[in-house]
Amino acid sequence: MLKFGTDGVRGEFGTELTTSYVAALARAAAKVLQCKLVVIGRDTRESGSVLEAAIARSLSSLGIEVHLMGVAPTPAIAFAAASSDVVSLAITASHNPYSDNGVKIFGRGGRKLTDEQESQIELEIASEVNREELPASSKSLATSHPEYLERYCATLVAGMPENVLACLHIALDCANGAMSEVASAVLVALGAKVSVIHSSPNGKNINHQCGATNPGELREFVKKIKADLGVAFDGDGDRLIAIDDSGAIVDGDHLIAISAQDMKRNGTLRNNKVAVTVMTNIGFHQAMKQSEIEVVTTPVGDRSVLIAIQENDLSLGGEQSGHIIYRDLATTGDGLLAAIRLSALIANSSQAFTQIASKAMTSFPQVLINIRVAKLGENIAQIFANEIAAAEKILADNGRLLVRSSGTEPVVRVMVEARENEIAVSVATTLVAAITARLG
Repeated sequence: MLKFGTDGVRGEFGTELTTSYVAALARAAAKVLQCKLVVIGRDTRESGSVLEAAIARSLSSLGIEVHLMGVAPTPAIAFAAASSDVVSLAITASHNPYSDNGVKIFGRGGRKLTDEQESQIELEIASEVNREELPASSKSLATSHPEYLERYCATLVAGMPENVLACLHIALDCANGAMSEVASAVLVALGAKVSVIHSSPNGKNINHQCGATNPGELREFVKKIKADLGVAFDGDGDRLIAIDDSGAIVDGDHLIAISAQDMKRNGTLRNNKVAVTVMTNIGFHQAMKQSEIEVVTTPVGDRSVLIAIQENDLSLGGEQSGHIIYRDLATTGDGLLAAIRLSALIANSSQAFTQIASKAMTSFPQVLINIRVAKLGENIAQIFANEIAAAEKILADNGRLLVRSSGTEPVVRVMVEARENEIAVSVATTLVAAITARLG
């Protein structure tokens, strides 16, 4: 049975993630969270509507009212929970391929669940999963409610000055996902000229050779149309990767550094701190030190960042992958909100995006390799302690490494940073060979 990972539950549709499982998960969550009404949204995967129907029937069997957003970005689904004080479910597998799907749960107030709530739901699922699955013809209390998404878009537009982006030409890669219609509409409403690629979802092309995990085509597109910047979203729209006007990739570390420095200047960086994960580049830490900004480091996952933001009363945090959380404006990572704030900063600057990004920080060369394994070890760092110690000796004080198991799929992630790319590649390759030999 699937367990909660770093961001909800996720697995291959039809094998790991079945209609009976999500039905049991929905009932369990509704009981633990004491729901009377649940809002459901989904990304563009072909399995999304099937899972949506199964969840709606399951919740209806408990007498729970269900409001359907249809296709909507995850941050819009979280916004629905926050603005209406209800529980919401996002049916999505984020950046995974279309064959996977998953469920993210937002509690009242739009916040992700606590460890205790997730544990209670997992215990409840054990009894719910044995219930007979409802037939597809079972009556559902679900009704369509597009106004949730409309309010999300209207709030983003209302939060900025009129025509604030009128001087910008923005290129978008919507990953054939949940931002395919929403992002361009909002940016145009803010005055921008917008050119879009990968905004024609067919159920199978979500994240396929496009979006935040594969922005190569967007880089060329930005240069071709001479855009001021490019923005690539992932499938569910809770993160972004940017492209500067020269076609260079600007990752989450750079984007958070740009925001932190800007917020410090305008007095909105609460407690003069920013929260990031252990994956954040050494160059970010050096840049924050130079800017006299304190850094709170967390485990991987935007949920961990959110916890650090709450515990330290911060206004900004995020991940290298492009999850950026503006806590005073949203309860979770929001790729479109981050894109708007970045675009506004560029629009109000006398400098091009290339100059802004290059001045914010300088990254150490970083090698990140994902190894799909047959079975994950319980403690990867302990299993390969000798190999990791040898690698750290080579890097000494001029780099760092991280070996960890993914929280969402059977993958071991190896990250190595060094002052010279050749050293980073060599150390990473040696570690990958050792892990593959034993676990591959």
